[in-house]
Amino acid sequence: MAHLTSVVKSFAAIVCVSAIGAVLFLAASAPAHATWASWPAGVPSAFQSASEGRQTETAAPQNAQLIPYKLPPEEEKRAIDYAHLRRQIYFLDLLFSIAGLLLILQIAVAPRLRNAAERLSSKRPLQAIVFGVPFLVLLWLFTLPSAAAGHSLARYYGQSVQGWGSWLADAVKGGAVVLVLAVVLLWLFYGLLRRSPRRWWFYAWLGSLPILVFLIFVEPLVLEPLFFRFTPLADADPQLAAQLERVVQRGGENIPESRMFLMNASSKLNEVNAYVTGIGASQRVVVWDTTIKRMTRPEILFVFGHEMGHYVLHHVRNGIIFTAGVLFVALLAGSYALQWALARFGAAWKIRGVDDWASLPALILVLLLFDLVFTPIDNAYSRHLEHQADQYGLEVVHGIVPEAPQVAARSFQKLGEIDLSEPAPSEAVKIWFYDHPTLDERIFFSQTYDPWDKGQPPAFVK
Repeated sequence: MAHLTSVVKSFAAIVCVSAIGAVLFLAASAPAHATWASWPAGVPSAFQSASEGRQTETAAPQNAQLIPYKLPPEEEKRAIDYAHLRRQIYFLDLLFSIAGLLLILQIAVAPRLRNAAERLSSKRPLQAIVFGVPFLVLLWLFTLPSAAAGHSLARYYGQSVQGWGSWLADAVKGGAVVLVLAVVLLWLFYGLLRRSPRRWWFYAWLGSLPILVFLIFVEPLVLEPLFFRFTPLADADPQLAAQLERVVQRGGENIPESRMFLMNASSKLNEVNAYVTGIGASQRVVVWDTTIKRMTRPEILFVFGHEMGHYVLHHVRNGIIFTAGVLFVALLAGSYALQWALARFGAAWKIRGVDDWASLPALILVLLLFDLVFTPIDNAYSRHLEHQADQYGLEVVHGIVPEAPQVAARSFQKLGEIDLSEPAPSEAVKIWFYDHPTLDERIFFSQTYDPWDKGQPPAFVK
């Protein structure tokens, strides 16, 4: 999804820069949402075939006229400009973050806060508050300029209708929630570092896994309602809910109406989207009201089929497993990098050791750089999941939605027009920014995937 995913990723990112190396990398990279459209930091991404280990054949039917994703010249220029500006903001934010952390280290901001905390109290929980609150507020302030620039850009290009007062209120709400959580994690994490300064990375990895699962579980129940209103889809549109139930039955699944929700995205956004969120008892499918207003019923059924694919194929669970593996490597590498950095610069930075409160900005910097290197891998895995969901969506609406391939292609074309998606991005841009297949690739696949005509069994919906 678009805005809400960015809110949650902002939440996760601030947790990342707050206290524990485990939650830092894990929360930033784990796909808490499986979405139909990409979130604003990127656009849909490079195509990957994924039918559970089997390569999918997508040869074009004979005499078929394939329709690519295309915008009118003026709109195409706006879409390209919008994409370029967003990427500039991304890199400026990245450079600003790295420079800000280096400045904090150079002028010894963290040691000053540590000294103040130790003078005030010998109790570690109180030290965590005295050190953590001003430090985390400072980091939060670092994120505001780029966040404000991104919101201004979205308003200028017609993607957001949210006023500045509402936007700031959301930023403060999210920051307040993060602050409380981060201080607790800071206390726990540095307690772990004091007990095991050599093996902290392994214990942090173990401890971070239940924290991640818990955050993903409570996200739709506690966090998302802070920013949008959710109502049962069956109450808002019983006819649509009944049609979606046909798709559920076609897939041989049981997604109760109690797990289908409508989100009032139109209160803040013009974009269209849908997503799957949560895990276990909190897992649910959410459709934006903008999607219902601006898409036809057949197109909505396909969009739902895509989201149902995330639900049925357990993509949130798989994302957690994938992230756990990467996190293990990140924390192991991060521990060595942090040890080297403190041995080389610790005296100049006035950091006593790994278990010193003042080591936090160095730890954040190390894991930020690792996350930067990991971004293309994260995107590639996300594209893999999104392609699986596209494939599942085509299979599950086959026989329910007439001319499903054309309907799917139109839905992607409409997505691009409304969300102002960039046509024909370069390969480098796809690798670095795209967490979904490009619209050209999704449209091509929609129009050419036809195992039934070839006498082949579908990959997911038999």
